[in-house]
Amino acid sequence: MTALHARISGELADRIRSGEWPPGQRIPFEHELTAQYGCARATASKAVQALADAGLVERRRRAGTFVASPRIQTAVLEIPELKTEVRRRGQVYDYQQLARRVRPVNPLDPDEASLARSGDVVELRCRHFANERPLAVEDRLIHLGVAPAAATADFTTVPPGAWLLAHVAWSEAEHRIAAAAADADVAAALEVPTGTACLVLKRWTWREGKGVTFVRQRFAGEAFELVARFAPRSFDQGGHEGRPTPGMRSK
Repeated sequence: MTALHARISGELADRIRSGEWPPGQRIPFEHELTAQYGCARATASKAVQALADAGLVERRRRAGTFVASPRIQTAVLEIPELKTEVRRRGQVYDYQQLARRVRPVNPLDPDEASLARSGDVVELRCRHFANERPLAVEDRLIHLGVAPAAATADFTTVPPGAWLLAHVAWSEAEHRIAAAAADADVAAALEVPTGTACLVLKRWTWREGKGVTFVRQRFAGEAFELVARFAPRSFDQGGHEGRPTPGMRSK
C-alpha cells in the first residue's frame, strides 16, 4: 500500500509534469494540503519535500512553494530562448509564423523518431528577427501526446519556444550543433544567398522519457556565434567546481 505522503507527492507531480501547473506557479500551502487530504502537517511537509528533492519545486521562505523551471544539469552549453536573449542584448525582437499544420509523426525520420515514434505533432516554421533583420528560421515539432494544448495555442504572436517554457515542464534536453549550407527555402527566409554557411542548432526535450518538442534553428554563420566562458574545475574564484557561462552573440 502506498504511503499517504507518496500518494500526495505523486498527484502533485502529475499536475506539474502535465503542464497543468506551469513553472513559477505556487502550489498549495502545507495547511491547504492538510485540509485537502485530511492528513497531518508533517505528512504534507514530507510530500512537498519529496517534490523539492526531485527538483520539481522550489521552497521559498515565507512566500510558499513554486513549480521550478527545469534546468539541464550536465549540458556544456545552454541555448537561450531567442526572444529573451535578443531583448537581453538590447535589440528589438520580432517574430513571424510562416507555416503550421498538424500531422502524424514520421518514425522513419531519425530526428522525429528521437522525439516520438507515433502520435500527432504540430509542425511549425517561423522566423525570428533582431532589429528588423532575420536572425533565425525555425522548424519545430510539438508532440500533442505530451502537450495537447499546443493544438489550439496561437503561435501567430507567441513564439512556440516561449509558449513551451511557460506551459510545459520538461526533465531532459539534448542539443546538437552543426554547420550546413542554406538551401533555397532557408536562404529566402534568412534573406541571404543560397549556399550561405549556416549554424544549425537542434534541440530535443523530453518529460519523463516522453518527447515534448524537437526544434531545428538555422542562423546565417557570418551573423551569429555561440559563446561559452569556462572556469577550470575547482579553480574558479569562488572555490567551486567550474561551470560554463553560456550565451549567444550576433556579430
